Amino acid sequence: MPQAPNRVRDLILLLARIAVGVVFIAHGLQKFLQWGIGGTTSSFAGMGIPLPGLAAWVAALIETLGGLALLAGAALPLAGLLLAATMVGALLFVHVGNGLFVSGGGFEYVLVLAVAALALGFNGGSFTLDRALSRSDREPTPA
Repeated sequence: MPQAPNRVRDLILLLARIAVGVVFIAHGLQKFLQWGIGGTTSSFAGMGIPLPGLAAWVAALIETLGGLALLAGAALPLAGLLLAATMVGALLFVHVGNGLFVSGGGFEYVLVLAVAALALGFNGGSFTLDRALSRSDREPTPA
């Protein structure tokens, strides 16, 4: 099967990181700005999420900062793991009992976000801050 040229592949991965990053940022900022941490805490408590006050802060911070990390291509493996773990928590605590489809409160959306975060975290392409910084570390220093 033919492979896309590296530049095309890297551009597609950049677009995917931007799209998924924006979604995570929007959800994180929603917890801070629209609902507030107090409202998010109340919502989490109503859903039976353990330690809802702490969980509200953790989810809001990971979604916002992890989304920014995806956009920049910074600390990608860590960002991917943390974002995926947050979505798995949402899947297990909130959505799994509602079936697959998001229209019925199911887990399809958080599952796709978790897998996308992992995939992009471990293969975000060449247009990343991580890659740019690793290149500058390898440049020889003049004698």
